[in-house]
Amino acid sequence: MKKIFYTGIIIFLTGILSSCSDFLNREPFEDPSAEAISDEASAIAMTNAAYQPMQRPKLYNMRIWTLDIIAGNSLVGAGGGDDGIETIQLANFVAGPDNFAAIDLWRGPNPGILYCNTVIENVPKMDINAEIKSRCVGEAKFLRATYYFLLVQLFGDVPMTLKPVTTGDNLYPVRTSTATIYNEVIIPDLKEAIDLLPGREEYGIADLGRASKGAAAGMLAKVYLTLGMYADCVEMCNKVESFGYQLNPDYSDCFGGEDINKNTAESLFEIQYLGLTKADFWDDENQACWLSTYMGPRNTNFVGGGYGWNQPTQEFISQYENGDLRKDKTVLYEGCPPFEGKIYQSTMSSTGYNVRKFLVPLSISPDYNTNSASIIVLRYADVLLMKAEALNEQGYTAEAQEPLYQVRKRAGLTTRADVEGLSQEAMRAKIRHERRIELAFEGHFWFDIIRWEGGQYALDFLHSIGKVNASQKHLLFPIPQKEIDANPNLQQNTGY
Repeated sequence: MKKIFYTGIIIFLTGILSSCSDFLNREPFEDPSAEAISDEASAIAMTNAAYQPMQRPKLYNMRIWTLDIIAGNSLVGAGGGDDGIETIQLANFVAGPDNFAAIDLWRGPNPGILYCNTVIENVPKMDINAEIKSRCVGEAKFLRATYYFLLVQLFGDVPMTLKPVTTGDNLYPVRTSTATIYNEVIIPDLKEAIDLLPGREEYGIADLGRASKGAAAGMLAKVYLTLGMYADCVEMCNKVESFGYQLNPDYSDCFGGEDINKNTAESLFEIQYLGLTKADFWDDENQACWLSTYMGPRNTNFVGGGYGWNQPTQEFISQYENGDLRKDKTVLYEGCPPFEGKIYQSTMSSTGYNVRKFLVPLSISPDYNTNSASIIVLRYADVLLMKAEALNEQGYTAEAQEPLYQVRKRAGLTTRADVEGLSQEAMRAKIRHERRIELAFEGHFWFDIIRWEGGQYALDFLHSIGKVNASQKHLLFPIPQKEIDANPNLQQNTGY
């Protein structure tokens, strides 16, 4: 068997497997060759490695949530000057192929894809416990599909690699069509993951946070919704419901740094963090969630750190309905309930608002690098709203009322008349509004607006809030010039 190049894996396995969650608390193996993957511990360690790129700032610890800034829910804020300039460029639709946020997003999933390919290629050949083998391959299939799903939504056609890179392989792959990646990787991987993975209730305490059947079904529902495969989306949403997921009693229960806010009944999949870390802020090895640090009001003692990023706009705030309980739990505004006894003032932000839902008080996370909160990728409220949308798009507008009402009821919007008797068009607008408010700042809004009406919704909305530079080309990000220079077979997205 050929040796496999594991530059990233070697770095990870020499120091990172003692992090993230109990399920990542495994001893690394020494030999990075494929021949060394021969026992359960090695298979589990290699599978654990496939999760870790999601934790990094290149993906969920920074770049994914900043998509809400690009989509117009918020401004960068931060410290002014060049602080966050890469996100400002993207949000103003003036970014070029040298934008280093685009570079992060292009490169972020690739180590994870490498780790997944290694598991999928080697673990099935191992003589180990059948349940462990099935689970490891299922986890890798789920993760590989998720990484590719991010890439195709952000960049369109991307290189497709389904096996570990070995000596003599072509190191200059061409871009593969999004249709091919959906049909040959994303959809089949998620289908197989549903079959291979345990249900979440089958995991022990030490393995909480691993991908489960519900996570794979929920992600496949989102893929089907993105592709306009509405009947298939409803089927997957129903499958998630059958697994016993439910809304948390309180919206705030989904977020926060305490253990009770992690892996709740509503959570299908979330990125796990250990909290305490000695790594540098940008290190791949860091084990602190940065959301509270980034979004806490700047130069205040609200949270550990407090960099003042992601400041909600007045236009976004104006979308809250009277009586919506989520407002006080999502944003800080002058006159809002105190945060751990601290009074918010509008002068703490350039817009007069800061994000609240991810903030972790000093009593739980006393410093910038001590936050162990998870980052939620997919939760049951999203599934309910996907089901409502998919039903309505098929013309089942009356049937769409119930899943939509469930989400609104928790938010204190208990008047059923608000969702009854609506036309398909009015129901569509209501569901889109609900997705924006319910999932605010969780990194979904950009992906929603670019799929609605083939992207025309995004352009109309962005223009309506003053982002007049937005054009058709901006529905995809630029391929980084560094990558094109390194690979002559890559071609730039149209217009850049």
